[in-house]
Amino acid sequence: MQESDSPDTTLVEPPPEERADRPLRRGLRTILIWMRDLAFSVAIAAGLIVFIYQPVKVEGTSMTPALQDQERIFINKFTYRFGLGDIRRGDTVVFRFPLDSAKSYIKRVIGLPGDRVGIVDGQVYVNGRALVEDYVAPSDRDRVSWPSPPEPFAERTIPDGQYFVLGDNRIFSSDSRTWGFVPRGNIYGKAVFAYWPLDQLGRLK
Repeated sequence: MQESDSPDTTLVEPPPEERADRPLRRGLRTILIWMRDLAFSVAIAAGLIVFIYQPVKVEGTSMTPALQDQERIFINKFTYRFGLGDIRRGDTVVFRFPLDSAKSYIKRVIGLPGDRVGIVDGQVYVNGRALVEDYVAPSDRDRVSWPSPPEPFAERTIPDGQYFVLGDNRIFSSDSRTWGFVPRGNIYGKAVFAYWPLDQLGRLK
């Protein structure tokens, strides 16, 4: 008998019950992969929120026009927490209120440790020079002097590890003029990005 050179192409069909199980196994495998990817994504998101970025809601109008009441923003906690960046004049920071650690405030850094700060009729002076504040709207300026001096001009030197902060809306802001300096340990975040409402979407200055 002459043997054929062609390969044997006979297919062996699996039992009916095994064929019925195949879609189920594929479905379970797909679900497990999806759950794995979801868990991985949630872990990354949780890590970002805990260690780097945290969403917060602005309450009040003390930082208008830069930040509006009920606006949602992200703050960067990584830089300040691990000392990878310095707190700079002009930074908008989030901190635990010195008189009640259960509350958090958001204000702009005006004076750094060692700076001499004074305010005359609403004009801020740092180390004897008038501070240019284009982030303060003309309608939000006041005529308050700080500290309240018996002489025409007075200033205070900011102690080590302390910061002088003000709200951009000087008329409606409770800040360092009222309750004093903010310790470095109370500052835990820098406002970096607004995400809601959408017309405010963008990087914060």
